[in-house]
Amino acid sequence: MGSRKIHWRERLGPVEGFMFDLDGTLILSDRSLGGYRLLPGAVEVLQRLQARGTPFVVLTNGTAYPVAEQAPKLRALGLPISDDALLTPNTVTADLMPKRGVKRALVLGVPGVGQPLTEVGIEAVFPGQDRADDVQAVYIGWHPDCVMKDIEAACKAIWNGAELYVASDVPFFATSSGKTMGYSHAITAAVRKITGAPMILTGKPSLHALRLVAKRLAIPMRRVGVVGDDPLVEMIMSRRGGAMGFGVTTGFTTEEDWAAQPLTRRPHRVVRDLGEILKMAASK
Repeated sequence: MGSRKIHWRERLGPVEGFMFDLDGTLILSDRSLGGYRLLPGAVEVLQRLQARGTPFVVLTNGTAYPVAEQAPKLRALGLPISDDALLTPNTVTADLMPKRGVKRALVLGVPGVGQPLTEVGIEAVFPGQDRADDVQAVYIGWHPDCVMKDIEAACKAIWNGAELYVASDVPFFATSSGKTMGYSHAITAAVRKITGAPMILTGKPSLHALRLVAKRLAIPMRRVGVVGDDPLVEMIMSRRGGAMGFGVTTGFTTEEDWAAQPLTRRPHRVVRDLGEILKMAASK
């Protein structure tokens, strides 16, 4: 059978700034998240946006590394991403929790997950530490070594009144080896099955994340161009927030897959070459 053609072409307003996904859009990580491979056009597009003065940020759903550790690794690949231009769900959580009165949080994740919370004055505790169930929030991030005692600690904290915050609830993401399971999704599913607790999602596709993106770019959400490879993440977020979605085919979503998406998951445009987004940016 022949490939299904992308035939829609929605009218777009001016794009004044961009949010880029990381894995599957600019790079592909290995399964351990320790090695990166650049995707075609990534360096050139960011350099040209920077030269034009068009603001951009990169928002990854990854939480394993603090921004101050990950951004230099990306710059070493040639990507012109400042520390301020790299956002993670940890960044969003550290922005949101103080507004909701959280002063002490139980963290299910590697040390880098809790570091941004500590930097804004939140006491981050981990399972097994004293008074781990005496917290106002439970935060689930990248936790490949999670054990049942960790899940039990989270459940006890929630039974004691803590709110559940989740970095990412996607079941998988693109790596150089193909689809890789999202650990926080599996952990969250177990905790919610036991407790019935609602979750506060801080990573994509939450509007908490998109609002922080727009704030960093200093533009309205409707003027943000959201560039990503996942219909369940970047495109849902862009549609919910009234932003403009650009779907790439360098991750695990093919041109045919994009064509099959319902409107709520469909990009406004499919980008076959990352350089195409330069034509969408509002001129200065």
